[in-house]
Amino acid sequence: TLQWETLGRQFVEYEQVAPFLIPEEQQRRLLDFLPLFLKAWEQSAGVIVFPNIQLLASEVSKLLTKEIKRNLNGKPAEEARLALEQLLQQKGEAEDGCLLLKSVYLLSQTDLRTMWNIIGSGLPAALMQCLYLFFTFPLKKTSDDGETSEDDSQTQEMLVKIMLNMYREEQGVEELLAADKLQSLIIATASLWDQCSHSWKVPTGRVLRTISKAQTKNSIVYLQAVDCIKIAVQNLFKLADTLPACDVCEAASIVLCFVKDSYPISSALLTEFENNDGYQLLLKILLRCEGLQQNEGDPYLDEILDMLTCLTTCGKTELKVSGNIVHPQLPHFDFEQTRSSGMTVKNLQAFQVLQSIFQKSNDQHLCGKILAAIDTIWAWDTVNFFLLEWTLQPINQFTDIIHFKPHPVQVQFFRLVESIVLDLSYVPHEILKKVQYLIKENVVPFCTLTALRCLLSMTKKDLLFSDIFRDSGLLGLLLALLRKQAKILRKSAGTHLPGLEEGTEKELNAVMLKMVAALTVGSVRNTVVLKDYGMVPYIKIFLDDECYRSATLSILEQLSVINYEEYMSIIIGALCSSTQGELHLKLDLLKSLLRILESPKSHSAFRTCSGFNGLLSLLSDMEGALQDPPSGLWTAVGQNCILELVFYTLQGITAALHLDPANSNFFQRHGLFEKMAEDLGSLGCFWTQGERQIPVSLEKTRTFAEFLDAAFCSSEPFPMWLKNCIWILNFLDHMVKGTLHLESYFKERKPEMGEVSTDDQEGPQAQEEYPVAFKRPGNKLPASAYRWEMGDCAIVHPGAVCVMVRLLPKLYKEGHSQLSQEIQCAVVDHIQSLVKSEKSRQVMCGSDLLSTIITSCQDAFRNESHPLHLPLTRVFEKLASQAIEPDVLR
Repeated sequence: TLQWETLGRQFVEYEQVAPFLIPEEQQRRLLDFLPLFLKAWEQSAGVIVFPNIQLLASEVSKLLTKEIKRNLNGKPAEEARLALEQLLQQKGEAEDGCLLLKSVYLLSQTDLRTMWNIIGSGLPAALMQCLYLFFTFPLKKTSDDGETSEDDSQTQEMLVKIMLNMYREEQGVEELLAADKLQSLIIATASLWDQCSHSWKVPTGRVLRTISKAQTKNSIVYLQAVDCIKIAVQNLFKLADTLPACDVCEAASIVLCFVKDSYPISSALLTEFENNDGYQLLLKILLRCEGLQQNEGDPYLDEILDMLTCLTTCGKTELKVSGNIVHPQLPHFDFEQTRSSGMTVKNLQAFQVLQSIFQKSNDQHLCGKILAAIDTIWAWDTVNFFLLEWTLQPINQFTDIIHFKPHPVQVQFFRLVESIVLDLSYVPHEILKKVQYLIKENVVPFCTLTALRCLLSMTKKDLLFSDIFRDSGLLGLLLALLRKQAKILRKSAGTHLPGLEEGTEKELNAVMLKMVAALTVGSVRNTVVLKDYGMVPYIKIFLDDECYRSATLSILEQLSVINYEEYMSIIIGALCSSTQGELHLKLDLLKSLLRILESPKSHSAFRTCSGFNGLLSLLSDMEGALQDPPSGLWTAVGQNCILELVFYTLQGITAALHLDPANSNFFQRHGLFEKMAEDLGSLGCFWTQGERQIPVSLEKTRTFAEFLDAAFCSSEPFPMWLKNCIWILNFLDHMVKGTLHLESYFKERKPEMGEVSTDDQEGPQAQEEYPVAFKRPGNKLPASAYRWEMGDCAIVHPGAVCVMVRLLPKLYKEGHSQLSQEIQCAVVDHIQSLVKSEKSRQVMCGSDLLSTIITSCQDAFRNESHPLHLPLTRVFEKLASQAIEPDVLR
């Protein structure tokens, strides 16, 4: 503070004596004062506490302006340029110019009032003259080592910073109008770009862009009076033929800045630009950018495109177009609500440049930027889509040529088309007709695929598209194409067809199936069309390929809405004809079946189409699949997959029996519970050797819920066969209660396009995988498992209890007598809890559980020392006490 106070007193003394000094002495005193000022500034960390700062700024700026003019006066341009360099750079003994420059540089960053004093000194025009010379007259090589003697970067940075601070103020721009260097510099950038000083290109561009943003009415009149834009455009036409594209973009972007930034004040420069073929110039320049690598010249190319995009909104009058809405439209679409509230297109000439570039160029980089610009225009105001499409029809016309464009451009274009529906909620019928024609012609399969994905996304938005694409003939077209592909698949019968089975063609088949599936979902009429076309036998063919299967099943599930019997016949037939290794096919078919069985109306069709026998045949086909260790074909399949198949098979049976007396009677009457018990017992995890069980004394007893917890959630080792047995018994317990079809233990598999089926690729390492309920670290049993303990539990399917009893003796395995007997006791205790209530015993009396207990567990009944003798006898007695007919007891 003391230092600043001292400087303040010194400057006051200077002010008092200055009027009485000759100019040379006055200048010397000021120059002697400046080093002290700069030193104080450096020592106070850039904080200036100087009461007369505005006067100091004015004095220093005037002196710098005077020195610049003195060095320029009467000298040729190149000599003047050299003199300026010597004045301003820190070279030699005389550093007065550098001292003045640095002082102005610091003062220009203080406050606005100080900046006005600097501007009023005449410095803006003087520095513009300096910039013109630095830009247009590059220094020749002078040093011995061949390096160019360019201005050092520090001097350049200070000069540019001062100019940026001055010219961002309108007052600073007005000061330039007294000289002619502004228009001279603008024209120079448009004519001498290849001959100018390389190191001054970017700084000159920065300064001119700053001036452009601060234009005033007077500056626009000045530039118009000297035909600045006209001459610049004419010169740029010449440069556009010779210079590299990125250089032309850099030069043109400066001129275009003045055109765009001046428009809010006056349309004069835009009119001058248009009258002198400015748009043709931009088209020529932008088409020269074809082949540029990404990021090469990007800042200036992007700047031109951004400004051109902005010019589309520059016009005197709003465009008048009549609403040409073609119906049907989405229910929530209202054109009146899209009326303008912001930046609307008023300049079709500017937009035609963007449109012409896309039509004439196949460059990925350039075409992508044009589509992004159109997306931006739509985002400014939703009415812009309609203004453009009802006048120039860009998207409509682009659809005719999109297949010529690179693949990424095709993807970007169809996303734009998709946004018309998804974002604007508008159905562009004319555009959709052309997209459909593109699909029909299939000139470029990738383009066809991308177009179809676009329509698929629309179809999922609203059911209206199911009607639109049926009435337009798209549904019929897709069915005809799928019929053709199905015939090819059927002829190939599993042989390799490179053209069809790989790449785009296969993806196209998959998307066509998804499209048909989307068109039939919720549309009975479309499903009837599919059936009337005789497509059902052909759709079935796609079931075998995993990448087609999901969509194919969706189509067949829609078929069930009009004909349950046909659906059941197809699915049950496919299940029965599938091979042993096609586990994933079976799983997908079963999951589809479960979705349809949610409707009670499907149960009768399931029974009449031999659904129960079909599902039980799946269990029969898995004989020995859960052996430990696995053998034969099952060694290549993870046991988790097999267990999953058992689960979904039992789920299907449970769903078909649910609340359906006719199906329940059928299953009971035809002895299918006994068949189920036999099939489950032959899976390989249950023991079938028939050896006599040797009773052992149990050290401890556990409930079945505790057993489950110990088997899957603790470190206690359990053999694989026993884990599988426990799972199957758990499934059966939920079947007893009629809830198995509501359970979920396995993660959903969603194979993507191109993923190889893993039916035959799961190795032994997968055999330790178990349903997700038991896979999380530290996870306890799901709540459903603890329902073993539920009291007074209603029995829905008593036959399933019989299955559990029939499997009871097969839980014994030699070498594991202690563990076997313990689990047997736990199961019997659980069965006893099931028949504990009177209601449950009444339900069971109608079944053959009594005879099942006697025939299946003879050893336990005959041997009073057998550990199961007492619990089984209690179960028997409880049921016998409920028997109404004596024959049942006998």
